[in-house]
Amino acid sequence: MPERSTESDSSVSAGAAFAAHPGATADLAAREAAATDRSGYVPASLPDAVVRCESVDDVVEALRLAHARGVPVVPRGAGTGLAAGASAHAGQVVVDVRGMNRILSIDPVEMVAVVEPGVLNAEVNAAAAEYGLFYAPDPASTAICSIGGNIATNAGGMWCAKYGVTRESVLGLRVVLADGRVLRTGRGTIKGVTGYDLTALLIGSEGTLGIVVEATLRLRPRPVRTETLAAYFPDVETAGRAASAITAARIQPSILELMDGPTLDAVDRAEGTRHRELGGAFLLAQTDGFGAHLELDEIVRAVEPFATSIRRAADEGEAAALVKARRDAIPALERLGRVSIGDIAMPRNRLADAFAGLEEIAARTGVRIFSVAHAADGNLHPIVVVGPDESITEGPAKAALGEMFHLAKRLGGTLTGEHGVGLLKREWVAEELGETSIELQHAIKAAFDPGGILNPGKAI
Repeated sequence: MPERSTESDSSVSAGAAFAAHPGATADLAAREAAATDRSGYVPASLPDAVVRCESVDDVVEALRLAHARGVPVVPRGAGTGLAAGASAHAGQVVVDVRGMNRILSIDPVEMVAVVEPGVLNAEVNAAAAEYGLFYAPDPASTAICSIGGNIATNAGGMWCAKYGVTRESVLGLRVVLADGRVLRTGRGTIKGVTGYDLTALLIGSEGTLGIVVEATLRLRPRPVRTETLAAYFPDVETAGRAASAITAARIQPSILELMDGPTLDAVDRAEGTRHRELGGAFLLAQTDGFGAHLELDEIVRAVEPFATSIRRAADEGEAAALVKARRDAIPALERLGRVSIGDIAMPRNRLADAFAGLEEIAARTGVRIFSVAHAADGNLHPIVVVGPDESITEGPAKAALGEMFHLAKRLGGTLTGEHGVGLLKREWVAEELGETSIELQHAIKAAFDPGGILNPGKAI
């Protein structure tokens, strides 16, 4: 792996252009902390400076300076991204919005929250819970990921099985454009079709079109009842067939998560649990609403032909422990080495084929691949684990990542379901989208950011 330079490669430091900004710093520790995310990617050099923003005016000033001087800017929130979308290098300046972390308002009647981008996902849910509400998109990293980052990648999570991903829960945005202008999109109402849907366009754009400084979020009533079960299977392909059987039975769980045997081993070692003793794969299902128990009965009937054992949670504590096992998966794998978390998606009836394909890729490349999945929407997270000093951007790990994409494509799927393209997957984007789509997307990028300063080299 190449040694990373701590110096700017540019003849005139980009950081110098921001010397007058009140939030700017060229401190080495700050630049190192802001250089990358949780993807495992290590940039070859560090950004020239970090601008810490605490207000909309701070972001406006930063982008006006960048626009005037042609300085590339990398937006950054909590830094929990998994595709190197927040990675920055020499000649670039990081615009950090973690300090914009206020919940501005909650309207419990309209069930709407207005928040700044640095607010953590779990903080929104904690505040909404006081009114008997919740915010549906809940990535496994809910305790540490920010709303701005969730919007940048159109993040999903466990509840997306029933309630949809971020795009279905954002009503409007306030965004600072590349030249410092402030754009408001959407509205505070549930319905509205005036003009093009710029809110939907900005969600998932990975900070390449503007920097989100405020979001109007749709909240939902907390379910009056939930029911939870864990089912265990001899192997992950059988678990995949069981998940597909739930979909075929027209059942709508609120959570349907899957983990393979090696991931269960890692969780058990990290947390002292004993899931692996019960089977070679684990399926977590949860239903909610007045008929939650009846829906769970139907899930039991759908998976019984495949399962070695089924365990219904007796109370909220046991249910929380089962959900926690799924949330513990990635932290447990991070103890084993450097991780690169894949994010492919395919039709839900091809889950078993996908797991079989991943096992074949692991055998052929010699790379360790652990699999977890949002099984209700066909979103798999094959996780490559390498040694702490090994690269994820070259050699066998990179080859495995490419093979995963081609597997998803063969199965009628996609390169990324919710983590975004970032830097790690950009070379396969054109193959998936096609020439006409790429041309249109570059034209959209040019309309929003004619100077090409916003998160260059990412997404498209």
